[in-house]
Amino acid sequence: MLGSGLLQGLAVTAKNLVGSFHDPARLTTVEYPEQRTKLPEAYRNFPFLVSENATDPMGTLRCVACQICEKECPPQCIYIEKSKDKKPDATGRPQLYPTVFDIDTSVCMSCQICVEVCPFDAIKMDQVFEIATTDRFTALLLDREQLAKPNDYYHTIHPTEAAEVDARLAAERKAAAEKAAAAAAKAAAAKPAAVAGLGEAGAPGSSTPATTKPPAA
Repeated sequence: MLGSGLLQGLAVTAKNLVGSFHDPARLTTVEYPEQRTKLPEAYRNFPFLVSENATDPMGTLRCVACQICEKECPPQCIYIEKSKDKKPDATGRPQLYPTVFDIDTSVCMSCQICVEVCPFDAIKMDQVFEIATTDRFTALLLDREQLAKPNDYYHTIHPTEAAEVDARLAAERKAAAEKAAAAAAKAAAAKPAAVAGLGEAGAPGSSTPATTKPPAA
């Protein structure tokens, strides 16, 4: 029938219109800022840096200043300077760290490429959208102190993703610890064997080849 698609579309519109007056699920208007809706887990705005400990965010940053996100950022809004020395990270391993990590949110387009390319799960997307300021230059340039947020906050805004990341990191750290323990045990077992071998070679009565004296001319 000619025009049946148009009638179906009008029926859907009329159903939504009538339902918006009595169905709470269709009451989408919120009296902001007095009322706030819970943002979906997949919502993203600007990036932030994940730290393991809330009491020492600068000392427990996951970022090791590899600068991959800086190179892959399409608008080039990430600025990183790596340290000259190393310090222990949250797992105790000596790592480089960023002495400067800035993100210009006035340029950032929230593409999430920095999150996708980070091999250390050190940068994630935030859900903060209230960023109005009177200074569009310096106020929107966030440094590492402003970007650093604890892992607990990451679990609050992205619980499913954060649980998967923590499980993967825990498995990697466990495998690394087991590998290090196995290497240490192997080295400890090889050391007594080497000492015993040296003792047998230097003991009296050992079967060492005798040197033959050449005949006199």
